[in-house]
Amino acid sequence: MRENKNLEFKEGMTNTFLKTVSAFSNYGGGQVVFGVDDNGKVVGVQNPKEFSLAVENKINDNISPMPEYTLQIGADNTVTLIVMEGTGKPYFYKSKAYKRNDTATVEVDTTELTRLILEGKHITFDEVRSKKQDLTFKKLKEWLVAKTGIENFNTDTLKTLNLYSNEDGFNNAAAILADKNHFPGVDIARFGETINVILKRKTIGNQSVLTVYQETLEVFRDYYTYEVISGFAREKKENIPEEAFREAIANALIHRCWDIQAHIKVAMFDDRIEVVSPGGLPSGIQKEHYLNGNLSVLRNPILANVFFRLNLVEIFGTGIMRIKEAYKGSVRQPEFEMDDNMIKMTLPLLQAKPSLSESEETVYALLSKVNPRGIGEIVPETGFGRSKVRNILKGLAEKGIVVTEGNQRGTKYRLS
Repeated sequence: MRENKNLEFKEGMTNTFLKTVSAFSNYGGGQVVFGVDDNGKVVGVQNPKEFSLAVENKINDNISPMPEYTLQIGADNTVTLIVMEGTGKPYFYKSKAYKRNDTATVEVDTTELTRLILEGKHITFDEVRSKKQDLTFKKLKEWLVAKTGIENFNTDTLKTLNLYSNEDGFNNAAAILADKNHFPGVDIARFGETINVILKRKTIGNQSVLTVYQETLEVFRDYYTYEVISGFAREKKENIPEEAFREAIANALIHRCWDIQAHIKVAMFDDRIEVVSPGGLPSGIQKEHYLNGNLSVLRNPILANVFFRLNLVEIFGTGIMRIKEAYKGSVRQPEFEMDDNMIKMTLPLLQAKPSLSESEETVYALLSKVNPRGIGEIVPETGFGRSKVRNILKGLAEKGIVVTEGNQRGTKYRLS
């Protein structure tokens, strides 16, 4: 067992563990196990009951507000402190709030502290009153008329969308949707053979998020869609599904951290598009929930609701599933990466799955998971004899589906 983001070992008790209590209370919870050295070796503590009482007293005297926690004494004389993520954020130790950075505990910066304060008050960033109040909404009006057919656009419309109140005026969601604003947008780069060759660069920002969304789609269409003329008809073709790209950009705009002055990065290559959004997953959401379409916590709910009303997104939380659905039947599938600071989506070129026999499909599926592989690695997982697998691989190579690397015993097989 090793230390990780939600687990820390302490051989004895020093006040440094209180920083970790602050971090766990602020972010996701975790455990501190006393009586275990840094290598994971159990050494135990003397008088576990008295030790537990001392831990409790230190927490009660030093962490504010009071965190939620329990203490458990193990049969090996270890004491486990289980800290729950709290609802009264931020939790301070000596007037400072902390978070976990992998296995280290560090003080949060000013931006992160502001987020904790808003979260503790159950207020999202897009609800906060905008610093700028002289806002115009020509683009929003244009979209609302086109998408919803409204006839009158006025203050009541903005109130209905939760963008304005008589008490506070315009909020940040309104500013993000306004024709002119101070918010970053999308930075698009079209690369050549390598990342050192930039064929085109376009930065779209400081204007309505709807304009940013629209212009980003236009750049996409220039590079990844085309028309095929068949008789008198024109048929639209896509190298990368436009639906997937639309969902990726909408997802990035809705769920990004708008308090970070960084653009969403869109890197366009011949074989893929990479979309990198500032800010990791919202608090309380795990990677599995996000990828399974179970996203139930909206970082910017007011902004998300406007996108929903404009039919730019479907039911909340289905974006990832719709991206995956757009690649149904394609050999290459979208990929998703995330950490505390970013979410990255990679959308590859569509590649139709070849027509294969049942036996070929078995070998093909194995190579899809891990490749290249040697024949000795493939045979045990197929249930086929070595000669049959060799013939299948030969047939797949003749079809151009599999490529052979090396020779004799060192031969490896991979998908082309």
